[in-house]
Amino acid sequence: LHEQPAGVRSGAGIPFTAYLVSPRFPTLHAENALVMDELNPEVRMYLDETKKTLKAHFLAFAEPQSEFEAVWTERIAELSKDERKSLLALLKKSIKAVTEAALPICKLFNPKVKKVFSYLGWEQEYFLVDEDLFAARPDLMLSGRTLMGHAASKNQQLDDHYFGAIPSRVAAFMRDIEIAGYKLGIPLKTRHNEVAPNQFELAPIYGEANLANDQNQMMMNVMNTIARKHGFVVLFHEKPFEGINGSGKHNNWSLGTDTGTPLLAPGKDANGNLQFVTFFVNVLAAVQKHNSLLKASVGSATNEHRLGGGEAPPAIVSAFLGKTMTDVLRKLLTVPSDTPIEIAGKKGASVGLVEIPEIFLDNTDRNRTSPFAFTGNRFEFRAVGASANCAGAMTTLNSAVAEQLLDFKQAVDAGMASGKAMNIAVMDCLKPIIKSVLDVVCFDGNGYCEKWKTEAARRGLDVETNVPKLFKAFTEKKSVEMFSRLGVFSEVELQARNEVKWETYSKKVQIEARVVGRMSINHIIPAALEYQTKLLKNIDLMRASFPDDYKAMADTQMGIVREISTLVSDIKTKVDAMIGERIKANVITDEYKKALAYHEIGQSLLEIRKSLDQLEEIVDDDKWPLPKYREILFIN
Repeated sequence: LHEQPAGVRSGAGIPFTAYLVSPRFPTLHAENALVMDELNPEVRMYLDETKKTLKAHFLAFAEPQSEFEAVWTERIAELSKDERKSLLALLKKSIKAVTEAALPICKLFNPKVKKVFSYLGWEQEYFLVDEDLFAARPDLMLSGRTLMGHAASKNQQLDDHYFGAIPSRVAAFMRDIEIAGYKLGIPLKTRHNEVAPNQFELAPIYGEANLANDQNQMMMNVMNTIARKHGFVVLFHEKPFEGINGSGKHNNWSLGTDTGTPLLAPGKDANGNLQFVTFFVNVLAAVQKHNSLLKASVGSATNEHRLGGGEAPPAIVSAFLGKTMTDVLRKLLTVPSDTPIEIAGKKGASVGLVEIPEIFLDNTDRNRTSPFAFTGNRFEFRAVGASANCAGAMTTLNSAVAEQLLDFKQAVDAGMASGKAMNIAVMDCLKPIIKSVLDVVCFDGNGYCEKWKTEAARRGLDVETNVPKLFKAFTEKKSVEMFSRLGVFSEVELQARNEVKWETYSKKVQIEARVVGRMSINHIIPAALEYQTKLLKNIDLMRASFPDDYKAMADTQMGIVREISTLVSDIKTKVDAMIGERIKANVITDEYKKALAYHEIGQSLLEIRKSLDQLEEIVDDDKWPLPKYREILFIN
């Protein structure tokens, strides 16, 4: 019906004013794109009549599966089968643990509850870059991030990308992945620009944690494939570009019952509110006790570039409560244990009551940047990286909360056995927990300032940023006891998984080191020397033309020549030293020690980058061999 002009990609200059969309309709594909504005009247009339006969929102179409759909369906089937099975199995074990631990507590408040669910709502951030520019950057192709590159004159400082319209070519890509998601039963709901240039986000409606996790893994593969149809490459790396925001995968986590009660939201009466505070406080206690472990669960060679990088979230796991809930918890410490917790406005008198406002979502800036924030009816674990499998963080969080709930139930049972009423026994157990967490893991201030690092260390929170060291948290005594008690991991499994984590970390840094070394010697230094030669020829011409004045006239050129020589020498020296350290690291047989060695090698890459980026500012733009940030981030 319509043949797209040769060389024009979907969304690149074609006015897609109206799509005919159906689960099997070929308009999903660029080569068959139907643009209603360009159809002749007879065809348009035919399609209008056809639309009237469709039922259930175009579901009457049943064309054979296209070649394109077959490709990404096959890729999903091949998606890291062993890893998915392994992580999903562990996630299911942790879900079983937390739901079974929560159920007896729920029955204290409502005996009709028969089941508890663990919920997850993920927010997938990502970058899109043109595939031609991607192919011209060996560092992006091999490591997923730019290992060199000076910041563009304009980046994200105006917030114009965040608040701007979605580019038409990107919008076409988003429509296709949403339709693909619906075919897979994934209820994608949100799409928007993110803060950094060419950064975007999509998110579904939340669901049961194991299902939501699997849906995220499938969508990442679908996105990779569909992006190519639009001439894009998706970057899931947590920090693909220096100097602008990285990408995360916020995990919105909550618990709920089969009776429809959310356990992390205020209830309808004093009994429901006490249940809410019970689970709320116990989650905080779990985050405080296993602070190091939770950070280790999101640690990786890629996410370490994002955590603490002057953006959300800080590299210290603290919990944001907001002023409202902080005030509620402080007041609970001062009133008798039988004081009812009411919703403000529901009662005529408020004397002696602990009140929760009907609308109490805190929208301060630190809420947006906290690593673990309470957002009204759930906790948002924002430290999870964009490329990560949610199962790692969710398994750890579910397990930590499950252990805390088991211990809490034992304490409540002891209180009730001594003759206390249920509500008093619960509150008597909650008060010491509230007192222990309020001024330790709870923090609503600026997580980026240096003072917070010092204060967090004083409070006993984990401030380590060395990822190989973070992984040690998995084999600490309290972690082993927790996972073993719940049947999630054995000690041997934890040790084995750490070996794999260290090995993976080393290999990823090793790849980056190789890329930096080879690009420095084969790409950057030759370009710099070529430009330097051009300058020297200019100086020679100056000398020949103006023998008496050439030194003054060529002073700028000679200064640039000297600066290039200094930077080239510095790069070569540092690259040689880095290669020497890599050779030493490669013969280390202990995976932990090798990972520590590669961590230091990774830090040395930052020093090499400084000189590389300085050269980019000096060398003739025509001679620079790589696409620059201004091209990668602003050609969309």
